[in-house]
Amino acid sequence: MTFQSLRGSFAAHGPRDAQVRLGPVDIIIVVACSLGAFVLLGPGRWAPQAIPNAGLFASMAAGPLVLRTLESWFPRQRWLTVMADFWLLPVAVLTHSWLSPVVDTLNPFLRDAQLVAADQRMFGFQAAVVLAHVVPPWLNDVLMLCYYGHFVWPLVLGIGLYRRARGASAEFDEYLLGLGLLFIFNYSAYSLVPAVGPRYFLIDSFAAPLQGTLTPMLDSIMRRPLFGRDCFPSGHTGTTLVVLFYSWRFSRKLFWVMLLPGIGLIVATLAGRFHYATDLLCAVPLVMVVVGMSAALSRAARQRESERAARSVPVDAILRP
Repeated sequence: MTFQSLRGSFAAHGPRDAQVRLGPVDIIIVVACSLGAFVLLGPGRWAPQAIPNAGLFASMAAGPLVLRTLESWFPRQRWLTVMADFWLLPVAVLTHSWLSPVVDTLNPFLRDAQLVAADQRMFGFQAAVVLAHVVPPWLNDVLMLCYYGHFVWPLVLGIGLYRRARGASAEFDEYLLGLGLLFIFNYSAYSLVPAVGPRYFLIDSFAAPLQGTLTPMLDSIMRRPLFGRDCFPSGHTGTTLVVLFYSWRFSRKLFWVMLLPGIGLIVATLAGRFHYATDLLCAVPLVMVVVGMSAALSRAARQRESERAARSVPVDAILRP
């Protein structure tokens, strides 16, 4: 894209003709990231890194507003639309690392003891500890590779739905809204029920570190994120279930390709000592709420769009024989 093409597009479609429209995912991003910034600028301003992270949250909140405005000014610049449609990707990846001062503000106390007690009451054992005695090193390698599919499958399905429709479609929008709701609720739960997981809290219960050829390296990478109180509920399990649900609905071939790696990913949350069984159990109702809300909100958005389109049709066009 050149300056001349931008200037020509702006001249043809200037701000006077522009109509900025925010989708449901855009609104969720703006509201959620703004709330994160307000928490850090207000009650959480004492927390380490609060002010810098507030600015980062604010920049994520501004993203949809800026991109959708530019998209309306320069409708021929397709890359602006793509960036706006996929803005959830950097929001989900980056804001996770900025949650520490938010959690310090809302609930600085770890809840691992309560999660361990819940597992013990419901199951009578700690799943991560039991699996440490029965999962061989080669299977650890397979499961850990599956675990990293968390970063792949959501994007694969999103790109597939987007390319199939040559842009945003009802299917893509509903899927993206489901993911957006999941991330927002999941990160909120991390803030209210912070926990570090069995690999830290139950470290004395394991005879040795995770064994395998690739496992030590893959496990060490997962210890580097800036925010580590992210156990309840299991985001990896929730995301996998959401992607499996929408791939079953919208892309059956991808569902069958992803099914076994997805099951391996969920098992890896326990075998890799990242989560308690309670984390996985509580991810299920969260996913049910998310997909239900996404369906309802998507129907409402389509209905509003249909009504807006109907109102925009000239009366003489309707009455013309």
